Amino acid sequence: MLRDALLLQMGYNATLVALGAASLGVAAGATGTFLFLRKRSLVSDAISHATLPGIGLAFLVMVALGGDGRWLPGLLAGSALSALAGLLCVTWLTRHTRLAEDAAIGAVLSVFFGAGIVILTVIQTLSSGRQAGLETFLLGSTAGMLFSDALTLAIGGALVLALALLLRRPMIQVAFDPGYAETAGTSVSRTDFLTMALVMAITVVGLKIVGLIMIVALLIIPAVTARFWTNRAEYVVALAGLFGGLAGYVGAAISATAPALPTGPIIVLIGFALFVVSLLVAPGRGVLAAGLRYRRFQRRVHLRQGLISLAQGQPVYERMTRRLLLREGFLRADNVITEEGRARAAKVLRDETRWQEVRRSDSLAPLAMQDNGMTDIASVLTADQLAEIDRRIGGPKRVTA
Repeated sequence: MLRDALLLQMGYNATLVALGAASLGVAAGATGTFLFLRKRSLVSDAISHATLPGIGLAFLVMVALGGDGRWLPGLLAGSALSALAGLLCVTWLTRHTRLAEDAAIGAVLSVFFGAGIVILTVIQTLSSGRQAGLETFLLGSTAGMLFSDALTLAIGGALVLALALLLRRPMIQVAFDPGYAETAGTSVSRTDFLTMALVMAITVVGLKIVGLIMIVALLIIPAVTARFWTNRAEYVVALAGLFGGLAGYVGAAISATAPALPTGPIIVLIGFALFVVSLLVAPGRGVLAAGLRYRRFQRRVHLRQGLISLAQGQPVYERMTRRLLLREGFLRADNVITEEGRARAAKVLRDETRWQEVRRSDSLAPLAMQDNGMTDIASVLTADQLAEIDRRIGGPKRVTA
């Protein structure tokens, strides 16, 4: 059945949900990247929890006006106003009190969410309106989604994504260097507010599918996942959108095969699975790549120390060092240094002597700070500087072993 769901063969509603979740994931991943790069990920948590009172109040208003209270655009509008109020509260507390941003976020998050729970509890006691099912906005639900609902979510997600791409340059600039952005004519406070507004919009759009508790993960996890694969900000935005879309699509497909499970948590779990894979196998920043780099560096250190020992006529006792010298052909099994080993040991010893002379030189001493014990001196000093150093230390050191 999962194969049918992935190939959009599970029926009209399942196809609608999968495409809607994928578009939401793309928009959330790309938008959340700017929040992640600005190091303000917790703000999304406050915004998402602040939507709950708005949902309840919008329901009450629509019931008072004679409706059934379940009109999705009305509920989303209420959640948007409530989220905006929460965002303004966080901004005001941060700017006009001594509270740090994380403390302001904690206060707003808890107060708004508590108020929302109270309002939903009151709604459950009412005899009017179709109050049942409002709790699905907590974890998300796609059961019975109508075409009009999907269209509303798709249009909202597309608009947020378009605005995020349009404003990406100033938002990236502010994320990396607010001081430079200010001097370049970009208003940091205005750009931050626009970023928060986009996050608020995608939070409201995603309530129906992912829920207000899980939307935070869909905003942040794809961005964190993308960061493992590239160092360029615009590529991170693109990859985050890709990972978010993939998580939404696959999560919705799995949810279609298990209708009893909430859609939002499944989408988040798929996003987390992509994060774990990236954490392990990403070529630049993954755990395995880092382990391989450390292993190569460790071997270089052992090999260098072994060559220095050979150059100084000292025996090599360390097992790993000796094995590397044998494998590279610098040492014979009877512990006699080879001609190739003799030449390499002489070069290593000479470079070590050069670095020592650089450290003693008043004019060149600052360059010695670039040496980590494995730095090629020719990559730091010019040919003229190397010639001067060689003149000071005399002819090449001979290796006798």
